[in-house]
Amino acid sequence: MKKILTVYLFFLFSFSLTYAVEGKKVFETYCWGCHHQTAVAFGPPFAEIASKRSAEEIQAMITDPASVSKVFGYKRNAMPPFKLNKEELEAITRYILSYKPQKEEKQ
Repeated sequence: MKKILTVYLFFLFSFSLTYAVEGKKVFETYCWGCHHQTAVAFGPPFAEIASKRSAEEIQAMITDPASVSKVFGYKRNAMPPFKLNKEELEAITRYILSYKPQKEEKQ
């Protein structure tokens, strides 16, 4: 049983690591010019985005920022739409959400 659990955890970790690596690659290709992971650049940092948005909202903003900006009540939008394949979109979404701040435990 312990061996099965170890193998399961290894594959789970490998799968998560693959998404992180792919997400970072998508970030460096498309997002880095305007967004940084934790610091404010031209666009908001991923930590801020992850704390406010769901995976679906993030993906919608990436693929149709003009429409989503209106829904969110923004007066303007400078983000262009990106045509990413499903794997790239999933990878960048997971990468962005990996910066979601952890809730502090109450003491």
